[in-house]
Amino acid sequence: MTDSIHRLYSSVLEARDSGSENSRTAKLLREGMGKMAKKVAEEAVEVSLDAVAGNREALIRESADLIYNLAVLWAGSNVTPQEVWAEMDRRERLYGIAEKLPKGGADTMPDTALSRPPR
Repeated sequence: MTDSIHRLYSSVLEARDSGSENSRTAKLLREGMGKMAKKVAEEAVEVSLDAVAGNREALIRESADLIYNLAVLWAGSNVTPQEVWAEMDRRERLYGIAEKLPKGGADTMPDTALSRPPR
């Protein structure tokens, strides 16, 4: 899966750097951070609604759209997939792969989380 995201991200960078007038990706990047963020939010809502409705096929399609728009937002923000994976690895070491950081982030981590052995 990460290979697909790396290929997608590379394609987004190519579209950004080419400045093509016909590229949807280049257009999104030109429209700026507000437009890119709005597209991510719209797709996230669609993913959520399809999940609640139990529409599996739409959930898959909209998830792919969300990942695409997230890659565009990353490129527009100079964030790389590798940086996101590094953060995921850091969190896994602290909490396990299926856990989210507590509200407030690492500053509010319980002492036991710091001493948990790696998995």
